[in-house]
Amino acid sequence: MTHRIARGTRVLAASLGAGVIVPIVVAAAPAAAATTPTVSCTSNQAGLATKLQKDITAALANRKGTIAVGLYDRSTNTRCTLRSSTAFDSASVVKVTVLATLLWDAKKHNRYLTAREAELATAMITKSDNASTSTLWKQLGVTKIKGFLTAAGMTQTVPGANGYWGLTRITVQDEQKLLALVTARNSVLSDNSRAYTLKLMGKVVSSQRWGTPAGAPSSVAVHVKNGWLSRSTYGWRVHSVGTFNGGGHDYMISVLTHGNSTMDYGIATIQGVARAIHKDLVV
Repeated sequence: MTHRIARGTRVLAASLGAGVIVPIVVAAAPAAAATTPTVSCTSNQAGLATKLQKDITAALANRKGTIAVGLYDRSTNTRCTLRSSTAFDSASVVKVTVLATLLWDAKKHNRYLTAREAELATAMITKSDNASTSTLWKQLGVTKIKGFLTAAGMTQTVPGANGYWGLTRITVQDEQKLLALVTARNSVLSDNSRAYTLKLMGKVVSSQRWGTPAGAPSSVAVHVKNGWLSRSTYGWRVHSVGTFNGGGHDYMISVLTHGNSTMDYGIATIQGVARAIHKDLVV
């Protein structure tokens, strides 16, 4: 537990250097009262939507804070959504967007990443290194990032101003669009770019492989990126996005949360949802 909080504090401190001027809170703002969320699911597989809706709702029962969930499984055309358009501060989840923008821009100029860019990208994704992210964010500039968002159809994502990438506003709807681009052929990202992104998300250090991978069976390949940030309002933001392939399924999960009293509380909420999804999808 101490390790996780320390990591989160370092992320915030590093973000301060990148321009996220926010206080480190000792006592988070009171979380919103727990309410029973309404999860909406559809599926081509008989009975699956009902089961997922029931089990995700059960996993969220009595969890405080604001929680948004997205699930899409190509194999069964299954979708589940909860608060898909609610905006959250991105924290480090935006790093997948930064990498995608870098690769998209390189493709436009018909070039490979430089050795330095590859080094920065690897540190940014596998270790959630903030200095590397700030370097790439500055190199790209908001104009290119907005260009990628437009190409990707991520209309609800708003880049953080003045270099404050950790305060980019994101939604489950747009994170699911991004994961869909990373996991299937499209005209925005090349096959090599998609494979590279998945390779890095598959090599995230063990201490950061919490969240959406929780409960994934060993037959499933896991690719993940998490984010965590504490601010004076809405307490801890804790997010996890992941793609999963195997066991006859090809699916992606995004869970965004804020209003958590601690980082570990947010992690527990996300992992409860993830375990329910993996259990229902991959038998």
